[in-house]
Amino acid sequence: MPESDSRAHPIEDASTTEGLPVAAGMGPALASVQAPHESVSIGPRVLLISAVAICIALAAAVIAVILMRLIGLVTNLAYSGRYSTEFSAPSIEHLGAWSALVPVAGAIVVGLMARYGSAAIRGHGIPEVMERVLYGKSRIAPRVMFLKPISAAIAIGTGGPFGAEGPIIATGGALGSVVGQIFHMTADERKTLLAAGAAAGMTATFGSPVSAVLLAVELLLFEYRARSIIPVALASAAATGMRIALMGSAPVFTLPEITQPGGEALAFYAVLGIVIGLASVAITRLVYRLEDTFAKLPVHWMWWPALGAIVVGAVGLLEPRTLGVGYTNIDAILSGDVIGRALLVLVALKLLSWSVYLGSGTSGGTLAPLFTIGGGLGALLGALVAAFAPTLGVDPHVSALVGMAAIFAGASHALLASVIFAFETTRQPLGLLPLLAGCTAAYLTSHLLMRHSIMTEKLARRGTIVRTEYAVDFLSQVRVDEVMSTDVVTFAAYEPIVVIRAKLKAGGAGLTHQGFPVIDSEGTLLGVVTRRDIYAAEHSLETPVRRIIRRSPAVAFPDNTLRDAADHMVRERVGRLPVVDREHPRRVIGIISRSDLLAAHEPRLAAAHEAERTLRIDRAPG
Repeated sequence: MPESDSRAHPIEDASTTEGLPVAAGMGPALASVQAPHESVSIGPRVLLISAVAICIALAAAVIAVILMRLIGLVTNLAYSGRYSTEFSAPSIEHLGAWSALVPVAGAIVVGLMARYGSAAIRGHGIPEVMERVLYGKSRIAPRVMFLKPISAAIAIGTGGPFGAEGPIIATGGALGSVVGQIFHMTADERKTLLAAGAAAGMTATFGSPVSAVLLAVELLLFEYRARSIIPVALASAAATGMRIALMGSAPVFTLPEITQPGGEALAFYAVLGIVIGLASVAITRLVYRLEDTFAKLPVHWMWWPALGAIVVGAVGLLEPRTLGVGYTNIDAILSGDVIGRALLVLVALKLLSWSVYLGSGTSGGTLAPLFTIGGGLGALLGALVAAFAPTLGVDPHVSALVGMAAIFAGASHALLASVIFAFETTRQPLGLLPLLAGCTAAYLTSHLLMRHSIMTEKLARRGTIVRTEYAVDFLSQVRVDEVMSTDVVTFAAYEPIVVIRAKLKAGGAGLTHQGFPVIDSEGTLLGVVTRRDIYAAEHSLETPVRRIIRRSPAVAFPDNTLRDAADHMVRERVGRLPVVDREHPRRVIGIISRSDLLAAHEPRLAAAHEAERTLRIDRAPG
């Protein structure tokens, strides 16, 4: 190929010359061309990971049952003085006013465990797991797998107004991470096992396998790939089977039979979603405002849970149903057993008790309290509309269901998991449409008003930015021939180094970049040399440039994607790739560099900037 101009490629790549030296006189027939290979989404390794994930799921399901039994044991010992693992709600009848001190005692124990055991047990668990996935290579300390469920059992069993699902999810995730560390798996494989354990824990708690998988995708995996979804889905299915064997197959929550909603009712459920979305934003901000308040106290954080527990105990005296997990409260709200003023009081006091205790940094989950608050708000608003506008056809039971799911969608930004969770836990298919409308409205409202969710706000405050939106890799949508330089400066194989140096010194178009293809008299690619190769001191000035080629050429094809090219550059440790004809893989038709990969983003960014600028103009007054 005759020498011609090309665009500049200014990125220096010192490692381009690494590799096996090419023997003097090596011809093109002896050199192998290294081209990008098609990535394989899944392979035999997925079978192994899936098998391990299923084993983790079975263990996580057993751990979930053990945790529920442990909560029952602590509850019965603390409030009734009897030895029983039967799961029951806290009762103040046995201790009377002294029951207000039970949460304080439990909080002191949890504070000591957090300080001298592991601070990772503080909080509801999911943000901490997310952080380990993003920035800790999915490594969780083995002690967390034991301390988290024990601390949660103590906190909840002594009256903490939390759900058991958060600690179970965190414990299942820790189990998956520890197994991945024991068998020296990659960070991606550990993440998959962590998500599988977390999904199995949620499934074992609520019997909600599909929503557990969706929750893993929306909050833990940060990707949607077959090699990660398959093990997580199989783990969730296995945990469901184990749950059925241990606890039966009945739905977790009872909802009376509902009818297909009309258009007016559906519109109301969407409006209800907006209201619940506003509530989710307010609640999230309240929780973190309280957390900031505790952080300002002149005492060690170990004692914060005990201070928060004072509020829990006092509120428990006023309304004992605010104590403990409260799954029975959710069931009563959905079935309509709690209505009117009693429901309003329950919602208000549950919010006060839970937000203060969670803000204090104790160990417990968020799902059950949010379901209680959201379900109660939905039921109250639905009952009001049904009473004053009966022609709309609004069902308070459906309103409660929508409120329950919508508040979690707004607070967690896990839209799909919220919709499917409410369906799986009640098994009412006619509720899916109202759920979709209400949860989406809450999700939209929350996103407009709150950048971070209740899960990611804690990480953002630590300087950890979490992006939970996924899109197709832009580089995988652009072909090499769309951005490559077609005017390529090449050096003839026989040219001596002294001549090459003179050309580089003279400069000119195409001679300012760092790598140059070397071709023979027939235009066949032999390799690529860099400025470092050319100016290496050990070479004689009369040495033909072909003699200083140190490795077989790494190339790209014009129909490769930029993602293929970028990955190939990383594998081969080069900063540029000659582009060759697929039918004639030694004929150079272009060149692509790392700067070209960056420049490919320019049209996308320009389009986004133009759209934003147009929006600002449209919003401008006048």
